[in-house]
Amino acid sequence: MRLDELVEQFARNVAAQTDAIQRGDAKAGNKSAKLYGAALQALRAQGDAGREALAVLLRHPRTDVRAMAAAFLLRYRTDESKAVLEAAVLEGGIAAIGATLTLRRWAEGTWALDPA
Repeated sequence: MRLDELVEQFARNVAAQTDAIQRGDAKAGNKSAKLYGAALQALRAQGDAGREALAVLLRHPRTDVRAMAAAFLLRYRTDESKAVLEAAVLEGGIAAIGATLTLRRWAEGTWALDPA
């Protein structure tokens, strides 16, 4: 699969998971999480080229997609990712929860979503 297709799979399934959570549909949410996780693993396997491809999502129209991409790009694109996460916290909603926890783990030095 091409990098742009993996990025689209990631974005589509992050959004689908958020929508499923809002509906209270855990089964659909878990399925979507597995699919965006698979896309993320395939992107990571491409090293920095995969990270660069994922970085386009830092400007995605949906906050949840931007924040999830930022969470995985903190080590690689620290300043930009922190700004996206901080904006998600201020916006509120489901994405704010994950963004808050991600920023907390980063500040504590325990964040480990993208090992070097």
